Amino acid sequence: MFSGYGGLDLAVEHATGGETAWFSELNDPVARVFTHHWPEAPNLGDITTINWNQVTPLDVLCGGFPCQDVSTVGKQAGLAPGTRSGLWSHMAEAIDVLQPRQVVIENVRGLLSARAIRPQAQGATDDNRNPATPSPATLGDLESATWSLGDDAARPLRALGAVLGDLGRPAV
Repeated sequence: MFSGYGGLDLAVEHATGGETAWFSELNDPVARVFTHHWPEAPNLGDITTINWNQVTPLDVLCGGFPCQDVSTVGKQAGLAPGTRSGLWSHMAEAIDVLQPRQVVIENVRGLLSARAIRPQAQGATDDNRNPATPSPATLGDLESATWSLGDDAARPLRALGAVLGDLGRPAV
């Protein structure tokens, strides 16, 4: 997922002895490079339109979801709906549906300090979801432990906490 030219895929193949079954990439020139190296692997295309129930399950799922919004040199919009980094939610959905034995995720160190904003769940109120990080965000405004999941609604959720929380929730 978010395959790019296939560097992460190649590394996972070498580490696991597996084969790339399919990939998901929007950028046509980059997808052509990927297809050159893996001509048998179909491109599933836009991750936001994939029905994961119709995708061949696999043992290892790998991907590097966009980092532009969580990188310290990027937009710093956080892991939020409507951001490029917010596309993580589609990778999390694929993991939930496909239930791979292993997941390899690549991203930037900014996940440790970037904020995360959860979409408003049906029936939820602002009192029972993690609020946005105050602007301008500073490390002092965020959780003290990098692995915290932000369960306290008064403390903002970190991007890494959102990713770990999504990975730790029971499959649907």
